[in-house]
Amino acid sequence: MSTHFEDRIAGFAKWRADMIAGIEFYKSWLDANGIADIQQSLRIYDLVESLKHERLTLAFIAEFSRGKTELINALLFGQFKRRILPSDVGRTTMSPTEIFHDPSEPPYLRLLPIETRQRSETVASLKRKPVEWIKMRLDTSSEEALAQALQALIETKTVSKQQAMALGLYDHPAPEATTVLLTDPDQVRIPAWRHALINYPHPLLTSGLVVLDTPGLNALGTEPELTMSMIPNAHAVLFLLAMDAGVTRSDLDVWRRHVQPRVARRLAVLNKIDLLWDDIKTDAEIAQSIERQLVATAQLLALPSHAVLPLSAKKALVARVRGDAELLRRSGIETLEALLADEIVPAKQEIMREAIEREIGTMVESSRQSIVIQFNALRAEHKSLTELAGKNRGVAQAMLQRLENDRAGYLQSVQRHRSSVDEVSQRGKALLASLSDEALESLMNKDRKYIEDAWSTAGLIKNMQGLFEHFSIQSNRILKFSREILALVEQAYAHFHDKAGFQKLSPPQLNLEKHTLAITHLRQSTIEYCHHPKQILTEKHFLVPNFYESLVAEARRVFEETRDDTRKWLRAALAPLDAAIKEHEIQLSKRVENLGKLQHNLHAVGARLKQLEQQSLALKAQHEVLVGIKKNLGALPADKTAAEAAQASPANEPHIGVSAHAA
Repeated sequence: MSTHFEDRIAGFAKWRADMIAGIEFYKSWLDANGIADIQQSLRIYDLVESLKHERLTLAFIAEFSRGKTELINALLFGQFKRRILPSDVGRTTMSPTEIFHDPSEPPYLRLLPIETRQRSETVASLKRKPVEWIKMRLDTSSEEALAQALQALIETKTVSKQQAMALGLYDHPAPEATTVLLTDPDQVRIPAWRHALINYPHPLLTSGLVVLDTPGLNALGTEPELTMSMIPNAHAVLFLLAMDAGVTRSDLDVWRRHVQPRVARRLAVLNKIDLLWDDIKTDAEIAQSIERQLVATAQLLALPSHAVLPLSAKKALVARVRGDAELLRRSGIETLEALLADEIVPAKQEIMREAIEREIGTMVESSRQSIVIQFNALRAEHKSLTELAGKNRGVAQAMLQRLENDRAGYLQSVQRHRSSVDEVSQRGKALLASLSDEALESLMNKDRKYIEDAWSTAGLIKNMQGLFEHFSIQSNRILKFSREILALVEQAYAHFHDKAGFQKLSPPQLNLEKHTLAITHLRQSTIEYCHHPKQILTEKHFLVPNFYESLVAEARRVFEETRDDTRKWLRAALAPLDAAIKEHEIQLSKRVENLGKLQHNLHAVGARLKQLEQQSLALKAQHEVLVGIKKNLGALPADKTAAEAAQASPANEPHIGVSAHAA
């Protein structure tokens, strides 16, 4: 029997499939009507591919022994009769672990050797090099074999202090250390793996969920990619605390440094509520104790009360293994799953819906406007021919002359528009050139030598600040461009609305501020990371190259996204207007041509009127199809209320009609 969370994730997957089907139906409509162009086809292909690979990432963060792995066992592996992921007293998960399902490959476990830390390569880059990973097939038909294979996640190895120092995992005994000192004073025990990937066919994972399990708060200080990229890019974070300890100082430090300012959707889970279950306290007294801890936690973490939940991951797993419904209810996991289902999933869905609306919505609207222009041109011609019925050839000649004058004036406006298009194009090329691979390579390496030569924390921070000054200059250039070019585009839209009688069109929005904000957050992360006690204790010969590579990789990703967004916007910015201009010109030319034929044969006016009426009916049908496509692509998440849906639906969209200018 599926859980509410599984049902919502499955609904998310179905909705995503419906969106893809709707987009592909629009593409087939374009092809059927012979109006698809290569740019539109590329945009549609890119969007469909991105939707197919869209996932919802849920990151689990906590100090060791807080029950992260046990909770993941309860969420993903409760159908088995034993623990599948290794979970025991003390530190278990030794490396960051991603759990997902890729149906194109059989289930597997991939492990990245810890020695790769010496090469200053990011995990993201190493994911593109399968040869660097140890890969094991997973036998999902045997819970014993599956659990045994996943024991590899907690493997360690004994190395000398010098080797551990070279890997950045040891300096001297300290609370932040990620290694365990053995009885031999010259050796330490370290994780065997740097990162792990588990491809497992669970319904939640198949539908698009990705679970990121971090190996304790100390890992945030030794693997910069976690704090620079993986956690900030997670869709939501589950921050686990112990019910008996509450929010400790180290918990609060990590929350304020790495979670609160980086992740928009955050939930805190007070685990191990079963420690309060005893035969002395009444249920009411236990509930009061839990409530006090929940209130205190919400205040310390600055979270709304509903975002802090009590839970027993251990009892949740036991309940699912035994099929104990009452114990499952008491464990609190169903409340957590309901919150994830009803808040996190729809929020992700809404983000995707907005992206679809922004990318394809403008294309559909452009197609719809083209139909409206054709329809209005037919209505205008119908009105003119109705007035012409029964008149002589001289009246037809005068009417034709007025129409030709209108077309000449319109073509002059189009010519002025072309100069605006050229200016937009030139500015766009200049911006894209500043974001080319070569330009980014130069930007990213501008201060590399100075940074790598920084052997003190103060020197490191100073040189990092210099790097971010270059980033800020580039970000400001981008924002300045976006404002200027958007103003040019808006002027062009306004001109044709005022002078040519086009319906009110709006250009697609260009939102590059989010990328500038990402660079600002990255800068703050850098300062905090360099000030972290772990880094003050760590030798800079390891810290600098590894941190620098992670920082540069994330900054490069932000600027590449800026470039991609800008390129897409430049392709789309004037597309609706260009389509409307082209269609209006075609319809004017047709009207001139048709009226020119009719002025020599006024007896054919009646036949032409009937033809116009038939064409108008066909256009109405096409318009209805496009309105339906747009409505489906703008479908709201399932949790929206009827009132919200009614307010957001396209009920108030302009219908096909005759504009004052066109008539």
